[in-house]
Amino acid sequence: MTTEIGVLTVRGADYHPTRRLMEAAQSRGARVVAIHPYHVLPGYQQGRPVVHGLAADFGLKAVLPRQGAEIKTACLPLIAQFEQMGVCVINGLSSILIVRNKFLALQALRAADLPVPETLFAASIDGCAQARQRIAPHPAVLKPISGRQGTGLHLLQPQAGLPDDITGELEAGRGILVQEYLAPRQRQDIRVLVVGRQVAATMALTPLPGDYRANVHNGAHAAAIKIPGALEALAVTATQTLGLEIAGVDLMVAPDGKAMVVEANYSPGFRGLEAITGKDIAGLMMDYVLDRVGRVD
Repeated sequence: MTTEIGVLTVRGADYHPTRRLMEAAQSRGARVVAIHPYHVLPGYQQGRPVVHGLAADFGLKAVLPRQGAEIKTACLPLIAQFEQMGVCVINGLSSILIVRNKFLALQALRAADLPVPETLFAASIDGCAQARQRIAPHPAVLKPISGRQGTGLHLLQPQAGLPDDITGELEAGRGILVQEYLAPRQRQDIRVLVVGRQVAATMALTPLPGDYRANVHNGAHAAAIKIPGALEALAVTATQTLGLEIAGVDLMVAPDGKAMVVEANYSPGFRGLEAITGKDIAGLMMDYVLDRVGRVD
């Protein structure tokens, strides 16, 4: 009997993480099924929870939600449905609801006494102006509460006007984060991939000259590094604090060695990590999933 693992994705089976997870599962005698959350029907019939649109005999043992940081609200009921059906969901809905909102995630981290960047949450245009005044005369980084791959970030000087997309976030009632800017020379940016209670891989990210975004998708230089045990412990603790089992944790280290947890991603990409570290990241993830549900020979 083959262990069936579902991957919730709007990008399809050819998307790199999904394809690699499929390969890793196949090499371990398991099978990954790509599930588009808009192409299935969760609901209730004859008093029991059902999901229509899947092949009848799948019998999923686990599901990995990987819709990404910009997950739409319509995707959420399917995650809860699988949980209610007794399927092992990695990561679960309660954790996703927190980390999909960057400020809620910061609140959870600080409640656990973990270090985070100095941040103000603005729910209105007037509130944003007040937040920027409290950071002046320094530049401010403005972030939407949800985003991926460095999208929606803006570095603004104190007197600069608001970009249209930030105004749109505020007018839509979603709010934004306002953070004091640290130049690349004043910080080290580190991405840590945590699987279970272990650090699977780490890389340092250096923004392109003239840029400030430490993100591979924006052209930042990535290099495999070994980080101190204290930073590994910080990343693992942040993952557990947020209720995640698999996560990409972004750390920022100041010149004095002080580290902060910037954010966490519940569905981290790992193409760059596999390329620069040579590690089988997909295999590590699949081993964890199969161990969680019990391997079937």
